[in-house]
Amino acid sequence: MTTIALSPQLVFILTLALRMAITAAFVVSASVITERSGPVIGALVATLPISAGPSYVFLGLDHDAAFVAEGALASLPINAVTVFLGLAYVLLAQRRSALVSWAGAAAVWIVLALAVQTVHWSLAGGLLANAVAFAVCVPTLRRFRHVKMPLVTRRWYDIPLRALLVATLVATVVTLSGWVGPKISGIIALFPVVFSSMMLILHPRIGGPPTAAVIANSAGGLMGLGIAIAVLHVAALRFGSAVGLSLALMTCVSWNLGLWWNGRRKLVR
Repeated sequence: MTTIALSPQLVFILTLALRMAITAAFVVSASVITERSGPVIGALVATLPISAGPSYVFLGLDHDAAFVAEGALASLPINAVTVFLGLAYVLLAQRRSALVSWAGAAAVWIVLALAVQTVHWSLAGGLLANAVAFAVCVPTLRRFRHVKMPLVTRRWYDIPLRALLVATLVATVVTLSGWVGPKISGIIALFPVVFSSMMLILHPRIGGPPTAAVIANSAGGLMGLGIAIAVLHVAALRFGSAVGLSLALMTCVSWNLGLWWNGRRKLVR
């Protein structure tokens, strides 16, 4: 019986392709749920770690717990940067086109991310950065949250575009992680690929204000994501990557379920 020996390069390519396909399928499914559920539920789904989570799982498979913990510490202030991306898009989307609104928001994210990565962050500093970001942005976002979601008609390129965006992110994180180290890997892992796909796909079809309402409602979910990242940093160091990732996911899901339950209770009242 003969066996076929695969070269290390081919094994890497096949593994990377599988990871990209799994993550893309997960993100596309979640974004379809977002479109059909309105801005509030859509925001809660969008702020689950459906792109950062798989990226971190793959980092955990390729690197040790210390690498994952350090990456999470770098991701924590980037979560605060994402809040400002949301604010920039919401303000621009009221009057500007999808491309202009997204490009302006992405420029804000890139500039702030470059500034953030020059600082040596502690856990307390990262949490403080998040607290400041939410204190600044949430009051402004609040007045843009309540917009009726129009009926969405899907186009042929929607799913391929979303799959391409998230697959590219995963490929970038996995490929570069060994070269750029945990800090840059943590920053790349939190690039807002889900928000970007929603902005570029929903905005041309349903308009700026309804799409902005989804992003505006995401502030609460991003709070939970920031807490989950902090949990990942602490738990990965103490208990290992698998436990840290599991606890972070539980934190994120529980937080968003709590937001959903609180919103339902207010509606009943």
